[in-house]
Amino acid sequence: MRIATWNVNSLNARMPRVQEWLSDVQPDVLCLQETKMADVVFPASVFADLGYDTVHHGDGRWNGVAILSRVGLQDAAAGFGGAPDADGCRLLAARCGGVRVHCVYVPNGRSVDSEHYVAKLAWLRALRDLLDSTVTPADDVVVCGDFNVAPDDRDVWDPVALEGSTHVTPAERRAVQELQEWGLVDAFRLHYEQGGLFTWWDYRGGSFHRGLGMRIDLVLVTPSVADRCVAALVDRNARKGRQPSDHAPVLIDIGPAQGCR
Repeated sequence: MRIATWNVNSLNARMPRVQEWLSDVQPDVLCLQETKMADVVFPASVFADLGYDTVHHGDGRWNGVAILSRVGLQDAAAGFGGAPDADGCRLLAARCGGVRVHCVYVPNGRSVDSEHYVAKLAWLRALRDLLDSTVTPADDVVVCGDFNVAPDDRDVWDPVALEGSTHVTPAERRAVQELQEWGLVDAFRLHYEQGGLFTWWDYRGGSFHRGLGMRIDLVLVTPSVADRCVAALVDRNARKGRQPSDHAPVLIDIGPAQGCR
């Protein structure tokens, strides 16, 4: 089964690219972030024509998340235990092909001296609490999306230049580590140890072509999924060309046999 995540930075602006990518890459499950759509205008029928069941959680403003699946989609749940998202429409979960898939769009945090940074840390704590109350590390679970956190210095183009900024602070990194201590594994790092492999590049200053990026889009999985993870990839080609998102898709392949760990 191929599971992918992609912050599309406006589905309206990126819809032709998403359709083309789905046809080319053929993921079984795709989690989208930053759709910037309301539920009533989400193009479910277009995705249905491509063979995907869908669920969307958005209010038409800056956030919005969706799960597309061609291996079944059951028990969808938005937000934290049915409560409204205080920080916008940022969390969606569903069972797809026997795996509990969580699509997350973690708040940016803006600056470390702001209330938004405090809210970001609280959001990540709430995510761990949700996992505690709904699944266990023994289950087949995937938590993927735009975490707005670079887990370690390998995941940023210049740790010195970014010191003191959001996305790289010890508290943010610790929040992601706590998810891993709960029982999640960074699937990408099962296959790549080196630095310089990024998922996001600023539109400004030719950052993509200069390699000035960060790895902030993650696919975290429980051990039973990690044992079956046979491949992982950042699709840099999707970041190229006309009107791309500032994020590249990340995908993993899992199979019935034990993969490499």
